[in-house]
Amino acid sequence: MYSTKPGLILGFHGCDESIVEKVLKGDDDLIKSQNEYDWLGNGIYFWENSAERAYDFAKELMNTSRNKSIKKPAVIGAVINLGYCLDLIDFSNLQLLKEGYEILEQTYLNNNMELPQNIPVKNSSDILIRKLDCKVIETIHQGMINRKQFDSVRSVFWEGNELYKTAGFKEKNHIQICIRNPNCIKGYFLPRILNEEWDRV
Repeated sequence: MYSTKPGLILGFHGCDESIVEKVLKGDDDLIKSQNEYDWLGNGIYFWENSAERAYDFAKELMNTSRNKSIKKPAVIGAVINLGYCLDLIDFSNLQLLKEGYEILEQTYLNNNMELPQNIPVKNSSDILIRKLDCKVIETIHQGMINRKQFDSVRSVFWEGNELYKTAGFKEKNHIQICIRNPNCIKGYFLPRILNEEWDRV
């Protein structure tokens, strides 16, 4: 009942500077991610209200990516309407996620296949390779549970080291958005640098 999200939000996407220029000119569009380990399934990814985290991610990709697609890290902002959203911050949608897992598990069991796994990467305790989560969310999108297609997926993630001993907060906590329906993106913009002579608004 409350899955359709009213209003607009801001999302930020980290990528190469050349992509930002092309998208802002209307010569290109952001590419839908279709990796088997995508945290929220397939779609265009944004960091909600965090240009800094998007830029940090672009820098991480530049330093670790094998294909070296990022030569100069940059950020593009987007004005987004989430539309009909699989919001995993919403309690009721967590039950839907559980049902998706049960269907996936039974499908793999019936076909004598091993379920994909969520695993950490080297030198980290964070679960960054999320093949299982991706499959569960894509199972939901296939219409086995929910007949209406979701326009977007949204979730909070706790990532990185604790900010201080026994903290419930980590250094890279964030809300991530995955846009499946490109019509949710109402426009793009170049994030501005804060004018320190004025108060934040």
